[in-house]
Amino acid sequence: MERLDAIDLKILRILQKDSKKTTKEVSELLNLSASPVYERIRRLEKNGYIRKYVALLDKRLVNKPITAVCMVSLRYHNEGFIEKFERQIKALKEVQECYHMAGKVDFFLKINLGDLDEYHEFVRLKLSKIENIGVLESYFVLKEMYSTTAYYF
Repeated sequence: MERLDAIDLKILRILQKDSKKTTKEVSELLNLSASPVYERIRRLEKNGYIRKYVALLDKRLVNKPITAVCMVSLRYHNEGFIEKFERQIKALKEVQECYHMAGKVDFFLKINLGDLDEYHEFVRLKLSKIENIGVLESYFVLKEMYSTTAYYF
């Protein structure tokens, strides 16, 4: 994998804060001409440093204010059961994040929903249908203190 230089890192920091910045705006912030900045951004995209550009939505305005964290422990842990669980979880559009964990809990799920009734229906009609779940613990966020999508480097 290629090494990133100081300019590449500055470009990544700028785009993490605001991915809608134009190449011209980025180049002005770096005191460089637009053409080499454009080429650097394209190279960063091509090499996978920039995976995609997204809009971060306000969960309250899109009626998904409840954040639930589910800790899932599986009954069986062989590769086939784990792969099947991962496929089934990916199919649930309500699950925003899923992490395979080391420790007492096998998987950590983050889910945003409109209210507790919607969460109850999700668990009852979808999550509980996944056959290999042994233990499911749900926690609800009372207040989001801090959240970022940016990496520090």
